[in-house]
Amino acid sequence: MPTQPDQRRQLSEFLRSRRERLTPDEVGLPQTGRRRTPGLRREELALLAGISATWYTYLEQGREIRVSEQVLNALAAALRLDRHERDHLLHLAGHAPAAEAEESEPLTAEVGAVPLLLQPNPAYIIGGNYDVLSHNQAADELFPRLITKAERPANFVRWVFLEPVARDVLVDWEPEARGLLGRLRTLAVRHSGDPRYTRLIEELNEGSPEVRDWWPQYEVQARHSGRKRLRHPQRGAIDYVYTAFHLAEQMEQTLVVYFDSSEPPNGGVAVTGE
Repeated sequence: MPTQPDQRRQLSEFLRSRRERLTPDEVGLPQTGRRRTPGLRREELALLAGISATWYTYLEQGREIRVSEQVLNALAAALRLDRHERDHLLHLAGHAPAAEAEESEPLTAEVGAVPLLLQPNPAYIIGGNYDVLSHNQAADELFPRLITKAERPANFVRWVFLEPVARDVLVDWEPEARGLLGRLRTLAVRHSGDPRYTRLIEELNEGSPEVRDWWPQYEVQARHSGRKRLRHPQRGAIDYVYTAFHLAEQMEQTLVVYFDSSEPPNGGVAVTGE
């Protein structure tokens, strides 16, 4: 069990948020009387996980108690967590190695040149905290004001939530923004204590009412490929397929490439997202 108060608080919030999103009907329990709060009661979740209700209460209250990975897996199953949520739970409970804090992410010149080779397809490389480490001209055009001349690095999450033009570029802004915030939260837990994440999250909470509203809901996601509907400044709304590749030397650095789904690359072979 982690001894850091902030990590215990996050574990408490995560467990409570997942417990409150389940209903007795979903887990096969009978409705018993009127409920003052949403979701399962603590004792009902403890019953499903096969643990003591008092012990689970202590855990959700953020008390400094020891918890085994076996018990955490039982809770994950009872809460119906997906794989990424389960990994997040294990990280919060101290069953995964914490990443060391670092002030910058090294990017070799050879790797930084890759987005340039992918022109005219928009492409960029982002770090673990969504700092934009390298990009090409097509990405600069597709995401206006993402790349600025400010001293600090461009950051994709900051752009989505704090740059007004992002709400025009991202046609489905709210679901895209919510998913992005969930992915940032997943990474921030793995880098607990890293000032890059702390500063970014503080800035987002200060500048975005949506972040202040959504952050307590404790959504978590992993980075993935997929589809996005984006509004190009010259061509209008376009359905893009995007693919994410993790770099071998720096696994949390990610190359992201966008393709216009109406123009299959390589002579007609269609690209599909997951």
